[in-house]
Amino acid sequence: MSETSRFEMFANRLTKMQRHWGKWARRQSISCYRVYDNDIPEFPLAVDVYESILHVSEYARDHGMEPEEHAAWLDGCIETLSAVFDIHPNLIYLKFRQRQKGLRQYERFARTGAEYIVRENGLKFIINPSDYLDAGLFLDHRNTRQMVRQESGGKRVLNLFAYTGSFSVYAAAGGALETLTVDMSNTYLQWADRNLALNGLANDHNRLLQADVLSWLQQPVQEKWDLVVLDPPTFSNSKRMDGTLDVQRDHVDLLQLVFRHMAPGGVLYFSTNYRRFKLDQAAFEGLAYQDISKKTVPEDFRNKRIHQCFRFHPNPIFTQG
Repeated sequence: MSETSRFEMFANRLTKMQRHWGKWARRQSISCYRVYDNDIPEFPLAVDVYESILHVSEYARDHGMEPEEHAAWLDGCIETLSAVFDIHPNLIYLKFRQRQKGLRQYERFARTGAEYIVRENGLKFIINPSDYLDAGLFLDHRNTRQMVRQESGGKRVLNLFAYTGSFSVYAAAGGALETLTVDMSNTYLQWADRNLALNGLANDHNRLLQADVLSWLQQPVQEKWDLVVLDPPTFSNSKRMDGTLDVQRDHVDLLQLVFRHMAPGGVLYFSTNYRRFKLDQAAFEGLAYQDISKKTVPEDFRNKRIHQCFRFHPNPIFTQG
């Protein structure tokens, strides 16, 4: 198949996907959604609509192309996306899941500081599609955020590995008595603070804490929380951490540390994006929990392994400080 024919095939699939998911999103009053996800093997991309822009990620692969050839292919992808979505190329942001040698000077990656405000379920969030691997709002947790919002009324909510604080915004908007947003990155905490302020929720009831989550969890328990959101990285060896974190290896110890900080009758939402993750069921025998992944993965994510999510109800033996 010629290069022209391949891009025509890509354009046809994009048109079909945009027609279907665009209509679906309008019915759901959703303005940020995944429209294309590796639907054609020759174009291993994830394309997310964030209102007026497109955020495009190329999946890691051995494409066998020279840097110049790969750059030309990327240009062809951008031109096709621009034509199908009727959007200026400067509003299409490309990302890679692996380091791409020879593309450091590629002009598509030279832009920095781009920020936009997008809406989700009546709330506003700042996204930055240019400076980070992700835009700042994980669309695959749209349903999970809404669950947390609906369950937060009158509760004290702890958000661990909080990233840009979207779960904290949802919890506060849902009537939480108090939220605590914990992350090691001051950059992300400032972003979370701005997201709270954008929704009129930046106040003394919604606190932010810069800390190594693992070290913080091991400290003596000073507060108990009714609802906890735990969405750790798959792996982290940050120099600011004590040791490393491997979600498969460490999830039992991590969860039991969290349980110590939970009030009796509290609820924990635990999520991971590690595709091969397997919960150690024997370690939690006798503890009430549910795999709620089928409910939390949105319909527009055709790869249902984008994350796994569990809802835990720790029993009293796990809630003793």
